[in-house]
This record gives sequence, C-alpha cells and structure tokens, in this order.
Amino acid sequence: MRRAFRAGLASVVVAVATAVSLAGCSPTVALKPADDAINVGCAEVVVRLPDTVAELPIRQTDAQGTGAWGEPASVILRCGVVVPGPTAALPCVTEGSIDWLVDDSNDPSFVFTTYGREPAVEVIIDNTVVAGVTALSDLEYAISFTTPNGRACEVPSSSADE
Repeated sequence: MRRAFRAGLASVVVAVATAVSLAGCSPTVALKPADDAINVGCAEVVVRLPDTVAELPIRQTDAQGTGAWGEPASVILRCGVVVPGPTAALPCVTEGSIDWLVDDSNDPSFVFTTYGREPAVEVIIDNTVVAGVTALSDLEYAISFTTPNGRACEVPSSSADE
C-alpha cells in the first residue's frame, strides 16, 4: 500500500513539475527570414547573439538568421536584409563600431539597418520598452562579424562649412 502511495505521489509531483516548467516557457516567435538569411555572415552573427538584450531574455525563433528578445518580443533581429545603398533619406547614426540607418516612420517601433556592412542586419525595437542605444550596444559584438563594405555614416556639411 505504501509503495502504491509513493508511486502515485511521485507521479503527481512529476506532473506538477512538468506543468510548472511548461507554463514558464515562452512560445516560439514566428518571423519571416530575410532574403539572404542563408548568407554565411548571418550564421556568424546568429551564433554570437547574446542571451539578453537590454536585460530582456532571448527567445526561440522559427526562421533562419533571426533573433528575438523579450515577452512579447520587443527586440527583433533579421540578418540578410537588402544591403542599403547610399541614402540621404534616412538619418545615419553610429553606435560603437557599427553604423545604422534609422527609420522611425512606425514610431514607437524603430527599424535600425546596418550601413556599410554585408550581410546587412535589421533590428526592430519597440521604443516604449527598450532604448535603441542599449539594444544596439548589446548586439554590437555579434554584428561586428559582418564584413565592412567601405561605406560609413557621413556627417552632413552645414552651411557654416561652405
């Protein structure tokens, strides 16, 4: 009788532990891979993605060349997006050693795209949850494994310089 009770109790403990551990799991983030996500440079980036960005934990994604952090995902990375050409339409900022084009047209979601690197990496940040500078700084090491292509942010000349 005691043996049956212990076996039953053990089954209940295992079932409760399993339910608790599954309740803590975040679902996989469904993302669409970029057109060049199979680029070897993207593999170099993805294997070096940090476990946290802006103190948000990494999440599992279902697409190659991607990363996501937070619940809900507040930082999303896609490697292999179209390499941007020279542009004056978007502001260009430098964070650490990486230049970024900044698209704030969907504020408060900001899209940062590497400039002067191949493959290009896009990082989408929910600015209501995460400061862009913090997220980009946390991702700098991984993204530094993309290859510089000779382009860099340029400071626009002012009328005082002319």
